[in-house]
Amino acid sequence: MKIVIIGAGPGGYVAGIRAGQLGAKVIVIEDTEVGGTCLNRGCIPTKAIIASTEMLEKIKDVQEYGLEIKGEVSASLDRIIERKEKVVGTLVKGIKGLFKGLGIELIEGRGKVLGSGKVWAILKDGAQKEIDADKIIIATGSRPLNIPAFPFDGERILSSDDILGLKEIPKGLIIIGAGVIGCEFATIFRSLGTEITMVEMLPHAVSTEDEEISEALERELKKRKIKLILNTKVEKVIRKDGDVVATLTDGSEIRAEKILVSIGRAFNTDNIGLEESGINKGKRGEILVNERMETNIPGIYAIGDVIGGMMLAHVASTEGLIAVENALGGNRGMDYRVVPSGIFTSPEIGSVGLREKDAIQKGYDIKIGRFPFRALGKAHASGEISGIVKIVTDAKDDKVLGVHIIGPHATDLVHEAALAMKMGGTAKDIARTIHAHPTFSEAIMEASEDVHGIAIHIPKKS
Repeated sequence: MKIVIIGAGPGGYVAGIRAGQLGAKVIVIEDTEVGGTCLNRGCIPTKAIIASTEMLEKIKDVQEYGLEIKGEVSASLDRIIERKEKVVGTLVKGIKGLFKGLGIELIEGRGKVLGSGKVWAILKDGAQKEIDADKIIIATGSRPLNIPAFPFDGERILSSDDILGLKEIPKGLIIIGAGVIGCEFATIFRSLGTEITMVEMLPHAVSTEDEEISEALERELKKRKIKLILNTKVEKVIRKDGDVVATLTDGSEIRAEKILVSIGRAFNTDNIGLEESGINKGKRGEILVNERMETNIPGIYAIGDVIGGMMLAHVASTEGLIAVENALGGNRGMDYRVVPSGIFTSPEIGSVGLREKDAIQKGYDIKIGRFPFRALGKAHASGEISGIVKIVTDAKDDKVLGVHIIGPHATDLVHEAALAMKMGGTAKDIARTIHAHPTFSEAIMEASEDVHGIAIHIPKKS
């Protein structure tokens, strides 16, 4: 069986490796670098930078831990970016090594579907060739959405790709959009000393999260002196006297050295042969697939951001595994009911399942448990007391419907909740599971106890 995969992001490269493990002949076509947006311009680069800024924040508070640093500590953006590039390079090299070990052929160029069983590869050197395939997987991903009112110029008006290449720390930064990407960059650059103003058209920052979590993050942003303007749109952006000026819906203007536009992603569906092959697209331009990740054309699958679902790297990877297994004769469907997500702000956010308002809208009679990190011994010992764990359960059978965390290591802690939900677990199941002390995970246990009003380290519910 010969499988051709167009795109080597977290969906494509994972699909290629699994296909190789299962004995298929695999060709992966990638026009930039293996790892895609996630590894080269998204998840990993930003987390490498966040590691640097978190270290800087710790150093600022070093006296709180009984330590002294003699001399000035400052941030060098050049060195931070250099470290980021080293981390990325190591991981890219690792993927290529896995490809080589499994005999996966990597073609550096652009792939185009010619129809069921055929792909056209346009190589970096300009050469072209036709490739036969038994099965094809499209994993071309997405890119920052370029809005006509404030088009990227790479110098003053920046995309999330552009901002990773800055050589100097800006004195002032306007961020259009207080979603996941905007809030992560806000905390990064505030730690580096940049004055931040965020503008969001919706009522809350990270509006995809449970409302209590969003409100908690807003308080933390304000503590860090990040200005947050909600329920407001940016009408236009102009360059003026070496700065950028944004005009808001109320007619007021805000000014800064640079602007980051982080209000959406566009699907990479241009010039990949969808129209010529007859592959169906949705209203937003996404590739339509069924739960087996199949398009309407037999033998052609699509995965990741390009199908317009949950645009998360780990979702793309799972979709890639499912597409490959089905391409090789399996019969597995994608289940989106239990998908954890992480936001790497300061503090972090981790969530899985239904938000409180979603559970109510679906008709559940709910019970909620909460536990603040400031009531946790490990949080005080570590100097990280901000945040809360919130658990939403079905009052009828105690099953966990959703868990929402803002606080230290939230992006790691949420997976205990995800497993509990996957296994059909209840709040009592979590509460009765012995948790090591002192750990941050005790907060999940105590929040589960609080569902029934029996948490040990907070006052009893009235």
